[in-house]
Amino acid sequence: MLQPIDRADVAILGGGLAGLTLALQLRQQQPDLSVAVIERRAHPVREAAHKVGESTVEIGAYYFADVLGLREHLDTEQIRKFGFRFFFSEGSHAIDDCTELGVSQLLPTPSWQIDRGRFENHLGTLARERGVRFEDGAVVRGIELADDAADHVVRYGTGEDERTLACRWVVDASGRAGLLKRKLDLARGNDHVANAVWWRVDEIVDPNGWSGDAQWLQRCDPPDRWRSTNHMCGPGYWFWLIPLASGAHSLGIVCDAQMHPLETMNTHAKAMEWLRAHQPQVAASLDRAEHTLQDFMFLRDFSYGARQVFSRQRWATTGEAGVFLDPFYSPGSDFIAISNTYICDLIARDAAGTGFEPYVSLYEQLYFSFYENTLTLYQDQYPLFGDERVMPLKVIWDYTYYWALLAPLFFAGRMTDLATLGRLRPAFEDARALNLAVQPLLREWGRRNAGRPPPQARLLDQFRIDWFREMNRALSDTLDAPAFVARIEANVARMRWLAGELLQRARGDHADIDDGGLEALLEAPGGEPAGASLAAEWYARVAA
Repeated sequence: MLQPIDRADVAILGGGLAGLTLALQLRQQQPDLSVAVIERRAHPVREAAHKVGESTVEIGAYYFADVLGLREHLDTEQIRKFGFRFFFSEGSHAIDDCTELGVSQLLPTPSWQIDRGRFENHLGTLARERGVRFEDGAVVRGIELADDAADHVVRYGTGEDERTLACRWVVDASGRAGLLKRKLDLARGNDHVANAVWWRVDEIVDPNGWSGDAQWLQRCDPPDRWRSTNHMCGPGYWFWLIPLASGAHSLGIVCDAQMHPLETMNTHAKAMEWLRAHQPQVAASLDRAEHTLQDFMFLRDFSYGARQVFSRQRWATTGEAGVFLDPFYSPGSDFIAISNTYICDLIARDAAGTGFEPYVSLYEQLYFSFYENTLTLYQDQYPLFGDERVMPLKVIWDYTYYWALLAPLFFAGRMTDLATLGRLRPAFEDARALNLAVQPLLREWGRRNAGRPPPQARLLDQFRIDWFREMNRALSDTLDAPAFVARIEANVARMRWLAGELLQRARGDHADIDDGGLEALLEAPGGEPAGASLAAEWYARVAA
């Protein structure tokens, strides 16, 4: 039965994490705006929802907690994350004999492990309370985009009922369904070819339960390794363990498609056999009766880009409906935060009648540059993941790159500050050039290390690196524009110094290693930042 045409200023297609947070942000910033969300799943959804994106890092965590004001929910209904933790545990039957990379204490800037079902139920309730028209259990059946100033039209419904919604803006937040991507042929692949399988089990899986060594158990304060996003690393893959507040544990294998074919793990039985070969201690733990299987899913070639994400025709995409990188550093909620921020700004400019059109291409260029620069952290790097000499240094470099530029930009609310971004362009270009030289250096260093015996097992405690800890803390600093520019420039100087340290140590292992042009970049002026001595001590422990 066809219902009368209704209208909203903004129609959001998809009421998952990306769509509901966008709806809340729009209502928060523009209370007079009418917003409708059309979601195919009926609410409430079950907890431990069958989705990836449970681990947050600084940008996404700040977006949820401070931009959207959800800190109380995160503190009381989700799990405070104990950072990323990496175990170089290929073939290991004894976790305490493996090199461990992580923090011994919580870093200053918080992040959380998100039970997606619980979180999205909370977001849906808040959306309705705050005046969002949230149509759950509804399927989008058609989208008609206007070529001029006329409204777009979305047809949706449940069962035999069909409804029509006119809207000035339409935003695709439908995830991998990619409603607008399919309609407009926006799909674009990339050269990062990786696969993933993941599942949930009942009860928390605690790595501390794998050891009886009192000294090892007490190396962390609090001794809560289970709260970390634990990465069990080996050549060409990593395995995640993420705790969920509902009492389940999220597990997943992510791997280079050539080194570990998807066909070796695309059922739960196969995945467990794969774990018995590569992570036997994990497999033995998961075989216990209390860890009942809840679900299982796999994705082939999960990483992709898009030809376009924002349009002068008043449409946009956000979340996985646009681009998706890789779950290794948990950037999914970061890119939701960034795209939602740009979409809100475009809609606000349109509503104010000040002309949003010139900003569409500017924001899209920025968004794609963030995507492309972040992609370099993953692409062709999976063979390195089992190298416990080089991989810890790569992790430090990748964190530093993230905390030096993109994270402070978001925390400072300067994603749309084009004047400041213009002043920072040389710093961003310098940082990009450094990263493009460092990543192949790390890759070649790892390749040359093949067959070299591993170092003695130890904890590589990132908390002990004073400048590293300070970069994390400084994300919350409030700075005026000149001080902010100076901070970013100092961060890039830190990157230059760190790149020099990496090159020096790579040449210490392999004197003739190709530096990929890094030495020439390092000839640019820049002194050694304060706090280098402690970092040098830590590096020495890595190389030992």
